[in-house]
Amino acid sequence: MKILLTNDDGVISQGIQIISRMLSEKGWLAAVVGPDRERSGSGHSITVDRPVRVHPLDPGIFAPAIPAYSCDGTPTDCVSIGLSLLFPSADCVVSGINQGPNMSDDVTYSGTVCAAMEGLMCGRQAVAVSLCAKTGDSFRHNMTAALVAMAVLEYIEKNPLPAGAMLNVNVPNLLMKNVKGVRITHRGKRSSRNKVITMKDPHGSDTYWIAGDTEDEYEEGGDTNAVNDGCVSVTPMQLDMTHYDLLVEMRSRDVDGKLTKSLKLGS
Repeated sequence: MKILLTNDDGVISQGIQIISRMLSEKGWLAAVVGPDRERSGSGHSITVDRPVRVHPLDPGIFAPAIPAYSCDGTPTDCVSIGLSLLFPSADCVVSGINQGPNMSDDVTYSGTVCAAMEGLMCGRQAVAVSLCAKTGDSFRHNMTAALVAMAVLEYIEKNPLPAGAMLNVNVPNLLMKNVKGVRITHRGKRSSRNKVITMKDPHGSDTYWIAGDTEDEYEEGGDTNAVNDGCVSVTPMQLDMTHYDLLVEMRSRDVDGKLTKSLKLGS
C-alpha cells in the first residue's frame, strides 16, 4: 500500500516515528506530513485565516525511504496538503500513533481521528491508531500499538474497507504478550462533570481550563469496555451522521409540509 502518515501529537512524536520505521521495513511506500507541534483536541478544524506552511524535515529523523514534512497547520490541513500536493498517489491514510485514547465521545474532538476522517473524505482507506496511555504511566508501549496497526493494515490490504468506512483502533498500554485479544466494537459513551475549571491568573482575572472529570458508561461491545478489559478495540466508523430513524418518522408525520405551511411558504 501507499500510505500517508500523520498524527496530532506533532511530527517528531515517538508514536509516529515507531510506526514509520515499521512501514519502511515492510516495504510499503509512505510519506509523513505531521503538525509542527502538539495539536491534540483540534478535531476536524482547518486553517482558513492565514496561509499554511510546510517544511521538509532534515534527513535522519525518519527512515531514508520516507519523505517527511512539518506543517504549521492542523492534522486535517496535513492530510489535505499531503493528498493534494505531496503524496497524491497515497491510497491509505494512517493517523497516529496517538499518545492517549480516542474513544467514546472523544472521537469528535480528536485531531487523530479527524485526520483519518479527512483521508476518508478524500476517497482513501483510513485508519486512526491510539495508544491508551495515561499521563502518569511510567512507560508507553508504542511498539504494541505499532504491531497492532501493522496487523490491521495487512488485513485491509487484503480486505479493503467499503466506501465511506474507516477504522478507529485503540490499544491498551500493555506489552503485547499481556494484551488479551482484539474486539470489534461500537463507539462508547462518556459523561463529563465539572468540564470547565475556573482559575485566577497572576493579575486576578478569571481563566478557564476545559478539562474536568470523565466517566465511561459500561456498554457491552463498546470501545472503552474492550480496552478496560485489556483488549484492542477496533471500531468501524463513518461520516454520515444522519439519524435515519428520525428522518423516516419526520417524513411520515409530514413535518416538512407542516413547517412549510407554518412559514407560509410556496403559496
